[in-house]
Amino acid sequence: MKITFIGGGNMAGAMIGGLIERRWPRKAIRVVEIAPSARQRLELLFKVKTHAELDAAAANSDCILLAVKPQHMREAARALRPFLVSQLVVSIAAGIRVRDLSRWLGGYRRIVRVMPNTPALVLAGISGLYAPAAVGAADRAAAGKVLSAVGEILWFRREAELDAITAVSGSGPAYVFYFIEALELAARKLGLSAQAARRLSLQTFSGAVKLAAQAPEPPETLRSRVTSKGGTTERALISMESDGVKDAIVRAVRTAAERSRQLGDELGKD
Repeated sequence: MKITFIGGGNMAGAMIGGLIERRWPRKAIRVVEIAPSARQRLELLFKVKTHAELDAAAANSDCILLAVKPQHMREAARALRPFLVSQLVVSIAAGIRVRDLSRWLGGYRRIVRVMPNTPALVLAGISGLYAPAAVGAADRAAAGKVLSAVGEILWFRREAELDAITAVSGSGPAYVFYFIEALELAARKLGLSAQAARRLSLQTFSGAVKLAAQAPEPPETLRSRVTSKGGTTERALISMESDGVKDAIVRAVRTAAERSRQLGDELGKD
């Protein structure tokens, strides 16, 4: 299956890297990117063909994957519109709703909306997918094939749920990196070297995630097993609770979901 990425930013790069790691043929991947420096980076890093602008040759693929920023989606869709024949269109832009994208594409209906995340680069992504009823099983399978090449996939029945997906897993890696930053900072303030702080923080986080993924018990049970009464972990968790850390995280994710909804409202206006 030939894929054309429109937009060659971080998320597109993550997906391209993941696809190639899964032995997807490089010659079956094309990228349309207006920035010369980004094209050069993609060519050097992934050895894929790039185009400075969208034309019939660039759009001659089985799947068009729209990877531009949400605020540029309308312009990209209208540029793509003359070249659509029977391609599957996949959008990974946060907030952009299928009905608006379809309208910008002149009523085109073979559209799947996806919210991936950057761990796709190391084949550890997870993507939420939504397609309206008009999209057939073959197109759903094709979209699933592309996204499952770089991680797990979850299909959702309601498009509105993708705002939550955007806030939880789409933005989620940034929350994880933020927590790792904080753990490293704490380690260094306690006198540990930068190297030790990084290694301890990363392995603690990855080990705990692996344990949580493999254990049958929920995270709160695993947490309680590490928390001895009167011990160091309990003291740290009491401090976090008193600072409202958990509530702050929930508020932050809700804020991200609301921003996704706002983007849909703002950018979907003609």
